[in-house]
Amino acid sequence: MVNSPLAIDVRRGAIASLGSLLADRRIANEGRIAVAVGPGQGPQIAADLDLPNCEVFQVDGGSVDVATELGKKLRSGAYEAVAGIGGGKTIDVTKFAASMAGIPMVAVATNLSHDGIASPVSSLEHESGKGSYGVTMPTAVVVDVDYVRAAPQRLVRSGIGDAVSNLSAIADWELAGREQGEPVDGMAVTFARVAAEAIVHRQDSVDSQTFLTALAEALVLSGMAMSVAGSSRPASGACHEILHAIDQLYPGTSNHGELAGVGALFAYFLRTRYQGADDDRIRDIRACLLRNELPIVPTDIGLDEDQFARAVSHAPATRPGRYTVLEHLNLTDDEIRRSVREYVQTVGH
Repeated sequence: MVNSPLAIDVRRGAIASLGSLLADRRIANEGRIAVAVGPGQGPQIAADLDLPNCEVFQVDGGSVDVATELGKKLRSGAYEAVAGIGGGKTIDVTKFAASMAGIPMVAVATNLSHDGIASPVSSLEHESGKGSYGVTMPTAVVVDVDYVRAAPQRLVRSGIGDAVSNLSAIADWELAGREQGEPVDGMAVTFARVAAEAIVHRQDSVDSQTFLTALAEALVLSGMAMSVAGSSRPASGACHEILHAIDQLYPGTSNHGELAGVGALFAYFLRTRYQGADDDRIRDIRACLLRNELPIVPTDIGLDEDQFARAVSHAPATRPGRYTVLEHLNLTDDEIRRSVREYVQTVGH
C-alpha cells in the first residue's frame, strides 16, 4: 500500500499555504510546531510564515550528529510536527529527526537538487562518508516554484540527473528480477519510470515555469516510488553505487544529481557494450544531460579516467546485496579501465 503524503502542493506561491497546512488537525492538533531551516532561503521563509507558536531551529550541515541533535530537541520539546525548509540536506536531516521523535514532518523544498524531497530515505554524512537511513515519508510536501527559481541554477539542474537516473535503476531492478529472482514491484516501477520519462524528452529548460513544475512533480513521484517499494530500489542502482563510491573516494567532487546522471549514462553504456542493449536509451539520456548543461564524462566532474575507473571498481561495495549491471558483469579492474576509456571516446564527442 502506498504511504502517500497527505498533501502535495507544487506551484507558484505554494509557500503561502504552509501555515494553513501546518494548522491541519491531522498534522498538529494543538498547533505546537517546530520549523527546521537551512542556511539558504529557509530563515526568510520561516520569518514570513504566520506561525506564532512555532519554534525555529537552524540546521547546520547534513550529518547524522546534526540530525540526532535535532531529533532530541524535537522530542524534549513535545512538538506535534516539524517542517523542514531548505535544500536536500535540511530535508534529510529533518526527516531523520522527525522519525526519531515520532512526529509528522512536512517537507518544504527550496531547490530541486534530488529526489529526497518525498522519499522514505535520508542521506546523511558520518565519520566514514555518507549513508542512507530509512525514515518515515513526509506527511506533506510543499514546493514553491518561485523559491526554486531563486536557487542557484546548478542545484535546480542537478535534480534532472537524479530523475533521469531512474531509468538506469529500473533496468537494474528488472535485471535482478531475471537473474536473482528478486521481487519487482510493478507500481513502484511505474511511478519511477513516469517520473523519468516526464523529463528526459523535454525540450524546454529550468528557465521555464512548466519545466520546474514537471521536475518537482517527477522528484516527488520518485519518492513515492521508493515508498511503494519499501526501499530506494526503483531510483537507485548502479548509477547510485557509482555516485556513492565517488562521494567516498573523492568527497566534494560534485553534487548528488550530477553524479547520478553520469552514473546512469555510464551504466547504460555498459549495458550497450556488454549486453547488446538498445542504444536509443543512452542517446536519450546523453541528449537530456547535455541539453540541461549537466556533466557526462569524468573530466566534467573533475576526475580523470583512472579515478573514475577506481570509483566504478569500488561501487558494488557501497551497497552490499544490491544486484546491478556492475555485479552482473563483474568486470576486472583492467576491463573497467578499458570500458571507461571507450565510454569517454563514445559519449564525449
